Amino acid sequence: MIADRAAFVRAHTRLMPVPHAPEIALHLADEATALWQKTEEELGTIGLPPPFWAFAWAGGQALARYVLDNPGVVRGRRVLDVATGSGLVAIAAAKAGAAEVTGVDIDAFAEVAVGLNAGANGVTVTARTGDPSGTDDGWDVILAGDICYQRDMTEAMMAWLGPIAAEGRPVLIGDPGRTYLPRERLVKLAEYEVPVTRALEDLEIKRTAVWRLRQGP
Repeated sequence: MIADRAAFVRAHTRLMPVPHAPEIALHLADEATALWQKTEEELGTIGLPPPFWAFAWAGGQALARYVLDNPGVVRGRRVLDVATGSGLVAIAAAKAGAAEVTGVDIDAFAEVAVGLNAGANGVTVTARTGDPSGTDDGWDVILAGDICYQRDMTEAMMAWLGPIAAEGRPVLIGDPGRTYLPRERLVKLAEYEVPVTRALEDLEIKRTAVWRLRQGP
């Protein structure tokens, strides 16, 4: 078992600037497969999900860039970052002046990584482990990067976030055009050419958009 997850994160990552949002530095891994295998070995568990917390994914990078360039979206507001991973988008929101930022992820390692990354960037982010779908703590803005890579996850997210968007609260999604992205329910706000890891995305540059979930059909 991994007794000290923070030490594990530090040992297997390097603090480095995010390519598309260099104002932010994260503890990132150099290679996905090696870290994935090491995590399984240390925990004695096979079939763990990939270490999403150790990489700056395309959707998250685009969403972070958008928030940093458009701080009015979050300034003075209570923000939830869904599937936060490394905490990149949550940190961007905090740097852009959000009153309160919570990052949530189903991976317990993400909670540790977010704490380390927020500290490295001099901001405060409340990190939690769990699935927030179906809940509503009255957040003013919800941010979600890279949530549309699986059908069931996308459907669950849209079922949860749709009613929140219908109330007029901004729900912003960063996505590089993954298979299950429900474009018919989205309005494109911005598009970027995002540097990514070829081993993860099969490309070095990924065209990635930021979308707002529509308030109605």
